[in-house]
Amino acid sequence: MEYPQIPDYHLLIDHLVEYAKLQYEYGAQGVESILQEVKKSLEDAISRINQLPIDEQMARQEPNSLNEIRSLRLDGPRRLWKKFQKDKYVEKLEGALLARMAGCTLGAIVEGWSIESMQEWANFIGDPFPPVDYWSQAKNPSNIRYGKSPNYTYTRDGMCGVPVDDDITYTLLGLLIVEEYGKDFTTEDVAKAWEKYLPMACTAEDIALKNIKAGISAYQAADKSNPYCQWIGASIRSDPWAYMAPGYPEKAAEMAYRDAYLSHRRNGIYGEMFFSAAQAAAFEVDNCVDAIKIGLTEIPSDCLLAQAVRWALEEAKNIKDYHDARQAVDERFKGMSSVHTINNACLTIFGLIIGGTDVTKVLSQTVAMGLDNDCTAATAGSIVGAIVGKKGIPEHWYKSFNNTIYTYMNGAEVFKIDDVINRFAIQAEKILEC
Repeated sequence: MEYPQIPDYHLLIDHLVEYAKLQYEYGAQGVESILQEVKKSLEDAISRINQLPIDEQMARQEPNSLNEIRSLRLDGPRRLWKKFQKDKYVEKLEGALLARMAGCTLGAIVEGWSIESMQEWANFIGDPFPPVDYWSQAKNPSNIRYGKSPNYTYTRDGMCGVPVDDDITYTLLGLLIVEEYGKDFTTEDVAKAWEKYLPMACTAEDIALKNIKAGISAYQAADKSNPYCQWIGASIRSDPWAYMAPGYPEKAAEMAYRDAYLSHRRNGIYGEMFFSAAQAAAFEVDNCVDAIKIGLTEIPSDCLLAQAVRWALEEAKNIKDYHDARQAVDERFKGMSSVHTINNACLTIFGLIIGGTDVTKVLSQTVAMGLDNDCTAATAGSIVGAIVGKKGIPEHWYKSFNNTIYTYMNGAEVFKIDDVINRFAIQAEKILEC
């Protein structure tokens, strides 16, 4: 995909604002009227762009309804576990959850950094790069993330419990949704849970949350004023559905669909379905490639995400490390947002294939790739963690979790890991025994 040439509007807007301030300071008259003209012009341009006709053939390949999505799937196993296997499940769930939280926490305080910036920081503080343990120091250690956790609590010696992050908060919110509304919850139920529990959200989730609070239907909340509907926000919400449908990729993808529909469309939805199905498969298969291929069978076979995943699987033979991975993705998806579903999905896949069943290598290489690297490392960790189980995760990744997870949810700010495991197990048994 080649994007159109887009002027550097960020620089132009910055200059517009600063020259307006400067001219006002010089006593110029008429600044406000010009700014209003520019605002109207930009709004008109957005409206005109949104009214341009879309490619109808592509739209048919990328539907938003579950029935149409399923009609375009490749053949797949749909269900691998015929019944609930508690001992096997608990071992693998612990692995998935711990490695997810480890990947997220490792990437959190370098989220979106360039490879060069991470390398320079590692050199400055004397840490290895790619990182093989949590960072020993954080930039701006007293800065607060999500209004709750200071940066130093994400470091090796500052950690006491899993610090706050949206990637982990949505994992727990998915559990609460099923506990409160049942396995057949609707997108409307997801909206109710968001209103109840989320004091804040980002990008597509922020738009959807504001829309439902304004009285817009849960089924239309992703359609109004939402240019972020194919970004990574839904993909990071993929794991709870897999944890409650282990070995049952079709059911995991179905629940992921109902969740994603609140805030995303097309490839944004498919990202959550794909990764949820892959994580569900990881409870049964013994390697990440098989999990990824099974995940592919739950989304439209010719959508942009599916094309990108197939490319990543083929290109992986040429990818030796994080640097190769990032270079390949930047070249193929030049101009794509750094928090898009598609490019970050490819980095997740490369991290998994480079690392194999070595959890440390998967997390280390994925974080080192950059882009939305707390999200990619969290998802990669969840998949490899389910494959290897808790026994396959080096203790240094979870010894400072202290059985505690912190979130920013209203009225649900602290969870115990062992309790979360038990609660997921209760729901998984109900779903698999149906």
